[in-house]
Amino acid sequence: MRRYDSQDARRRVLAACARLFLEKGYTNTRMVDILREADVSSSSFQNIFGAKDGVLTAFVEIMFSGQFDAARQLAADAPTPAHVYAVETALQLALTELNENLRDVYLEAYTCPDTLALIYRRTARELQAAFGAYLPEATAADFLEMEVGTAGMMRAYMACRCGADFPLERKISRFLEMSLRVFRVPEDERARIITHVATLDMYLLARRVMNALFESLSMHFEL
Repeated sequence: MRRYDSQDARRRVLAACARLFLEKGYTNTRMVDILREADVSSSSFQNIFGAKDGVLTAFVEIMFSGQFDAARQLAADAPTPAHVYAVETALQLALTELNENLRDVYLEAYTCPDTLALIYRRTARELQAAFGAYLPEATAADFLEMEVGTAGMMRAYMACRCGADFPLERKISRFLEMSLRVFRVPEDERARIITHVATLDMYLLARRVMNALFESLSMHFEL
């Protein structure tokens, strides 16, 4: 096992986790797998990340950034920020139906306290930009508190696999109906947004986002 400086060791661990998480899922990836794949010592790993969930936080920050960038490009023609939010969240639900390992990573991201705190902060800013016009008196703290609730709904819907009795289209519609109510989107606009999202081929768009995500990770980590 070679000795690496902290930056190189960090990159090697994240590269190993990008490969392992997408191939095996977060839950089935063991610490010994990460150390072997990254060719770093346990002490080096602990000095940089502390524990396995420390890697998850760093990995999710990179993954979510790439995911949201790709989603925004796909939703570039959406008429309002609320429409963009609807497309982004619908895509996230669709992504977890395409790949069980991605589902596992997302579910863990919405469970691990440090990673969940990152998601709360990041998403709350986007929510305020998208829905501030509907809630002019709401503060940044208000949107953070609302994100806590809608993130809980998102995790529950991601965990519930689609089937013949609960197809993706219905899952997305149910989630959007509830989440858009939280942000006081008027009923007529809610209906337009949900109808607009229903016209989109979410599985096709999710595959494009997933491919873009894999390309982003490959460039970032030289996979």
